[in-house]
Amino acid sequence: MLEKDILDQLKSIFSTLETSVTLVVTGVSSRKETQDMLEFANDFASASDALSVKSEDAPTEENAPLLRLWRDGNPTGVAFCGIPNGHEFSSLILAVLNAAGQGRNLPDAGMRRRIEQLQGPAEIFTFVSLTCTNCPDVVQALNVVALLNPRFSNTMIDGGVAPEMVKSYNVQSVPTVYANGRLLSVGRTDLGELVSKLEEAFGSSPAPGLDDGSPLGYDAIVAGGGPAGAAAAIYMARKGLRTAVVAGRIGGQVSDTTAIENLISVPLTTGTRLAGDIRTHLQSYDIDIFDNRKITSVQLEGFPKRVAVEGGETFEAPALVIATGASWRRLNVPGEADYIGRGVAFCTHCDGPFFAGKDVAVVGGGNSGIEAAIDLAAICRKVDVFEFLDVLKADEVLQKKLATLHNVTVHLSSALTEVKGDGKGVTGIKVQDRVSGEVKDYDVQGVFVQIGLTPNSAPFAEQVAVNKRGEIETDLECRTNLAGVYAAGDVTDVPYKQIVIAMGEGAKAALSAVDDRMRGVTPS
Repeated sequence: MLEKDILDQLKSIFSTLETSVTLVVTGVSSRKETQDMLEFANDFASASDALSVKSEDAPTEENAPLLRLWRDGNPTGVAFCGIPNGHEFSSLILAVLNAAGQGRNLPDAGMRRRIEQLQGPAEIFTFVSLTCTNCPDVVQALNVVALLNPRFSNTMIDGGVAPEMVKSYNVQSVPTVYANGRLLSVGRTDLGELVSKLEEAFGSSPAPGLDDGSPLGYDAIVAGGGPAGAAAAIYMARKGLRTAVVAGRIGGQVSDTTAIENLISVPLTTGTRLAGDIRTHLQSYDIDIFDNRKITSVQLEGFPKRVAVEGGETFEAPALVIATGASWRRLNVPGEADYIGRGVAFCTHCDGPFFAGKDVAVVGGGNSGIEAAIDLAAICRKVDVFEFLDVLKADEVLQKKLATLHNVTVHLSSALTEVKGDGKGVTGIKVQDRVSGEVKDYDVQGVFVQIGLTPNSAPFAEQVAVNKRGEIETDLECRTNLAGVYAAGDVTDVPYKQIVIAMGEGAKAALSAVDDRMRGVTPS
């Protein structure tokens, strides 16, 4: 089942594997899908003497074969319902490496402590599509939770092999996560966010004496791990400043981008690859990376600057670079939040297949909106595009392509005012004509929101100057209105939100911070 070149790569990856890991295949042995799973497991295990396969002839609750990981003869809580091919192949590889303590995505001591302190028990189901580029991050994060905390288990469920579960859980978007039968998360989520949600759902019992609560001191703190934050951290580290990066995820919004063709000197790359390259570059310097963190409060007046995160950690330094980027903008209309993951979506690549043969709406007439409409037109019965302005903002080449599609209708000067549903999923929307004032109902089963980005400035906005859009105001050297506080990238008022611009602004912010330190504007 696995091709020779893939097996050769696996042999190289597992060449240092010493911990015994068993792939336990459970399913009705007479069924073809169980036989296929067993063949896959045997091929996979042939890559290392430390890997073995065990089969159990028994039906499963999921009515599909399961592949579970055991470590040194004991269950780990990690399981896969459906052969983890496609993008989930990496999830299986990492699960094996992490079970042996050799994985590259194992968390730092602070995150590990939070995971180990989680209360339970909890049986987690993570519904995925093998073509989804966002799903592996969620699966891999929850697999780490299951490996580090025996009160938790995580089963990746390929919706294609467990349609009955997809229907019973009313899954309309991936990744979708249920814990003990309750919806926990929908959409791309990092380890830090998932741990926070698990803490809220199941509680946490901190062990005494593990952390005295003292701030972690640095010469400079960078809030954010995207292109701007990474550039700032690297430039400051090169100048000899002891630097910490505090971020939700390394790569930031870049990780959500499929193809990148305008990063000068790199003709083509992907968001996932670029995010990995950013981490590798950061790790080549003496930079402390604290990812999977959510900033809860900051102290920007005076010196030192302080940054507090969920879980209780506090960081302080005389200089702070804010590079927290931006997030998908929402409509903020009635019903939108209620149906995210149940008809309201933001990623056509991940969630479009759930709406094959159905009627959907796309909100937004920029490049992302028109690209989404073109993608959806290939699989949906009908696509209605709603643009707030009286003209489309997308590139002409995209508009020409859109005009050739018979099942797409464009509505200009249109404001979506409400998302309607039946409690299970979206059933329609209300749209107001901004010229006539008329309100019209549209029967749709899906709403794809493509209206741009909003700056992630909330933790800082009450202490640093922001414009009416919430962007942090900076001067030409990336200084804010507060001494010792700098900002760079999409969170700022710099025009043109582009990767290459964010990198340049991050470098500029770092050089300004270094210059201020040398001149005594900020304390050493």
